[in-house]
Amino acid sequence: MSHLDEQSIAFTDYAAVRAALIERREIALLDVREEDPHAQCHPLFAANFPLSRVEADAFALLPRRDVWIVTLDEGDVSVEQSDAMLAAQRLRRLGYQQVSVLRGGIGAWRAAGGELFRDVNVPSKSFGELVESKSHTPSLSAQEVQALIDNKADVVIVDARRFDEYNTMSIPTAISCPGAELVLRIAELAPRPETRVIVNCAGRTRSIIGTQSLVNAGIPNQVAALRNGTIGWTLAGQKLDRGQTRKFAAVSKETTESASARARNVADRAGVKRATFAQLEAWRAQVGRTTYLFDTRTPEEFVAGHLPGFRSTPGGQLVQETEMVAPVRGARIVLADSDGVRANMTASWLAQMAWDVYVLDDLSPAQFSDRGEWVAPLPQVPKIKSITAAELVALQKEGATVVIDLAKHAQYVKGHIPGALYVLRSQFKKALSLIPRSARYVLTCSDGVQSSFAAPEIESLLGSEVSVLHGGNKAWVAAGYPLEQGATKLLSEPIDRYKRPYEGTDNAQAAMQAYLDWEFGLVEQLGRDGTHHFWVL
Repeated sequence: MSHLDEQSIAFTDYAAVRAALIERREIALLDVREEDPHAQCHPLFAANFPLSRVEADAFALLPRRDVWIVTLDEGDVSVEQSDAMLAAQRLRRLGYQQVSVLRGGIGAWRAAGGELFRDVNVPSKSFGELVESKSHTPSLSAQEVQALIDNKADVVIVDARRFDEYNTMSIPTAISCPGAELVLRIAELAPRPETRVIVNCAGRTRSIIGTQSLVNAGIPNQVAALRNGTIGWTLAGQKLDRGQTRKFAAVSKETTESASARARNVADRAGVKRATFAQLEAWRAQVGRTTYLFDTRTPEEFVAGHLPGFRSTPGGQLVQETEMVAPVRGARIVLADSDGVRANMTASWLAQMAWDVYVLDDLSPAQFSDRGEWVAPLPQVPKIKSITAAELVALQKEGATVVIDLAKHAQYVKGHIPGALYVLRSQFKKALSLIPRSARYVLTCSDGVQSSFAAPEIESLLGSEVSVLHGGNKAWVAAGYPLEQGATKLLSEPIDRYKRPYEGTDNAQAAMQAYLDWEFGLVEQLGRDGTHHFWVL
């Protein structure tokens, strides 16, 4: 650590962080551990910001360089040698001016009386439980919904999750309709007021929020959540469908206008603020305030045309995973859509989660001028030796070349360059003794970004020449070279992903029940924590 780094990085404690949260000052509390240890225990508003990805994620997630950032980790080593300090140093080198380390990490937080939470997306999930407890959101058991299906009742089941989750496993007859789409599309999915509407997700949060969205919007249909989602369905011994592709269709102008009026009414009741394009331009140039710009429509609509500078964050997932895209608590959030429904409904929930949230009004189709996927802003990539896929193939034929894959474990298992070693960047020192000695090393990852930032550090640790595969594994595939599948050469534990008890089809029943039991206790935990400022309409 340089003298500059030592002088630049302060230490802070539980009391100072808690005060900032209670006073609603901007703060980015960043847990720099990998996702699995983060999910085991962390403060309520600690966003997972893995050390492995600091350079790749910082500019997108921390747009203001002078925001107060606090890094934390387990707290099991001296703070000077900790991952939290290493992350703080990296952030300082990227230009962030107010970076602190939580002295003592998780251990010190616990010792000071701070509440610690389990799982991921905890602010959203605890808020969902609070909503149900205050609003008495209607719900039906798995057995009751199965009886409605069996009796061919007049019922429409809508799945509020991402389409890929729905496609993996779904309730029989259910239609994919992600959360922010419900108020916009329900009138055409269930045009008869007599039709009962059931909203489901994998567990609880998105079905509670989706159901309550329809209730708040005043739709004429009787609405209920599927209690405990696909988890509850499975625990009841009932069969799930696989590979379903049912989706909502386009909606009429009349339906859109009616839904827009309903959504605006809900947003107004929740105290959502309004913004113009001119205000947005002023905010872009503002210092001293973090502003996030999110497009709440479907990813497909975003690609077809979006406002410059906005990121695709479908509204249902934004409410579900807010801290993953907006880790600065107390920041300003600006939402946009093309219909006045999805932004307003999403904003109504973010306002209740105590975000300073605005909806952009008076937009014209011409303003949605950018095309294609959102591209994350990145720092300048360090000067590194880069090689093409063809050059890597030639080197492999010569021998004495070790390929190291820094991608996520799930990506590695799905497909990697034959013979590549899986190593987590944050765990590289631990894996060092397991890496074969070689004259040459080639780093890769999914797209080449993470490996490019990691290269100078890894070259120093290895003490040998390191090159980076330009474009990563995507470039290898694009060049027509084959991938190897499976967990073939793991030199790091796959701790970069927490196994969610509500995803996939192979979860143990005990794990699913334990997850539900945990959710039921979140309201009480919120009360003990006391920093959230949540309220319910």
